[in-house]
Amino acid sequence: MYLYIKALHIIFIVTWFSGMFYMVRLFIYNTEASAKPEPAKTILHDQYRIMIKRLWMGITWPSAILTLIFGSWMWYMLGSLPGWLLIKLCFVLGLFCYHFSLQHIYAQQMKGVFRWSSQQLRMWNEVATIFLVAIVMLVSVKQNMSWAWGLLGLAGFIIVLMSAIKIYRGLREKETGERK
Repeated sequence: MYLYIKALHIIFIVTWFSGMFYMVRLFIYNTEASAKPEPAKTILHDQYRIMIKRLWMGITWPSAILTLIFGSWMWYMLGSLPGWLLIKLCFVLGLFCYHFSLQHIYAQQMKGVFRWSSQQLRMWNEVATIFLVAIVMLVSVKQNMSWAWGLLGLAGFIIVLMSAIKIYRGLREKETGERK
């Protein structure tokens, strides 16, 4: 039974992350639609609102809840809390905080409020990537991971990721001739 619960937990983790990754992309497109002339601006905002609501309420939220249910069930079946799992749960708590931040942006965009620039949203989108890498590494390597190397590796990954975003921004600005 444990392996079936584990499989369902993994399936809903994948759909939850997929939802969060695509959600922020939709936030970016919806934000960028504000710069379009009418009637394209209104048409795009209306379409993105529909897409955002369906993804958030139909896939992302249910996946987050089912991930939590199946993860808790596995923990109950495991009967103990190994050290690596405690650390993983800290990252999962951070991931839920990130999820709630997306809920806040969702609520704003549903009201037509765009407080985040598309560049800020691009940066924020990568936070989920950082959580994904940290959680998968912990689950895969478990007790064999060194704290020092794990933190150093995560810090290095964050530096590479942020550098890639800056390079992409520069290329995008050069291609479009815009400066933000």
